[in-house]
Amino acid sequence: MNNVAAFKSTGDPVGLVGIWRLTLVGSGLFLSRCCDRMMRFLLLFSRQGKLRLQKWYTPITDREKKKVIRDMMMMVLARSPRSCNFIQWRDLKIVYKRYASLYFCAGLEEQDNELLSLEVLHRYVELLDKYFGNVCELDIIFNFEKAYYILDEFLMGGEILETSKVAVGASMEEADTLQETMEEYMSKPAY
Repeated sequence: MNNVAAFKSTGDPVGLVGIWRLTLVGSGLFLSRCCDRMMRFLLLFSRQGKLRLQKWYTPITDREKKKVIRDMMMMVLARSPRSCNFIQWRDLKIVYKRYASLYFCAGLEEQDNELLSLEVLHRYVELLDKYFGNVCELDIIFNFEKAYYILDEFLMGGEILETSKVAVGASMEEADTLQETMEEYMSKPAY
């Protein structure tokens, strides 16, 4: 059974202003922001049913994750291209969108806005396009750590962290520069 306590934080210099939820799940405590939007998970998979990226914003077991992934793939891939992009599944709303050979699928809570979630998925694709230059499935496969980094710069805890493509792009440039510097440093002989 989940025990939930909500509290309000104001004027916090760390940026924790808002209403927060402290949840006891099993033997662990989880802190999450109480707001209108809470994405439970984000999945990217191909038309052939290969999982390319997964991000979970709520704690669930590995067994349950595998079941959710299997169910999402079966439901979404079985739908005709002209079907609605929204599915009701268990206690969640499923929002998906196909871009080229990849399906972007998000699980939302009941009160979340489906159209806003479609915009979030589209913004993530725009960020990937900006970084990779017309992103394709192979970019995700061979540079999955970059795809996760972009996602983490854009979403945190299932909520939008940064909406600016410029700010996320600048963060990616800084990360790439740091990585190149470290690779250059590590390749030099140590005398």
